[in-house]
Amino acid sequence: MELLQQIKDFLIPELDAIRQEQSAVRERLNAIDLHLVDQSRRIDALNQRIDQVHDDLLGRIDKVNTDLIARIDKVNADLTARVDESYQRMDKQQADFLARIDETNKRIDESNKRIDETHRRLDRLYEVIVRRDEHVGLENWVRELDRRLGNLERRAA
Repeated sequence: MELLQQIKDFLIPELDAIRQEQSAVRERLNAIDLHLVDQSRRIDALNQRIDQVHDDLLGRIDKVNTDLIARIDKVNADLTARVDESYQRMDKQQADFLARIDETNKRIDESNKRIDETHRRLDRLYEVIVRRDEHVGLENWVRELDRRLGNLERRAA
């Protein structure tokens, strides 16, 4: 029994030491567990805050996108209206220019008719003048012939 006593003497203090260490480890583990639970709560709170900020940001982004799309649509509508107005003004100016061109072409046609009439009158005047010159030349020639004929008749008489 002595051996048993020696084993007891040896093991009991070791077991007590192990129990004390185990108790200290348990306390440490409980403290770590409490710390982990506290950290888990903090992480959960932080995750909730992140989710809230995320949702807020998505809401803001959606609002900004909606507002931006509305502004883009308004600017697009304004620009389209301005382009349409510009096209209408251009169409009106084109019609005005074409009307002015048509009017100018009519005036040119009238001027060409007057020029043609003036050319016909000049041609007629030229014909009259040339004929008169020819008549004057013929008259002079006839006079010359008359004079020569008169001279011949006088000589013959």
